[in-house]
Amino acid sequence: MGADYAAHDLRGRDFSGADLRDASFREANLAGTNLSGADLSGAYLWRANLAGADLTGANLFMAILINANLAGARLDGAYLRGADFWGANLTGATFVGAVGRADPD
Repeated sequence: MGADYAAHDLRGRDFSGADLRDASFREANLAGTNLSGADLSGAYLWRANLAGADLTGANLFMAILINANLAGARLDGAYLRGADFWGANLTGATFVGAVGRADPD
């Protein structure tokens, strides 16, 4: 298991390019966080607040984003194969050039 950031307030932090494989962000506040180019493969983001976060070019392979808030998030160019977005709020999120297939349900 990766790092444990469960329920942490990480608003506005810069995790660009970080290795966050298998990290737990369960119910964490990541609003406005820069996660561009980060490796979030296998990350657990259940009910995380990612509103307005930058996930451009991030690796979300097999990430769990169930019930996450991704309103206004940028996922342009992200790798989404196997990512689970069930129940996630994707209002205004962008996926331009995203690779793979997200599983919305």
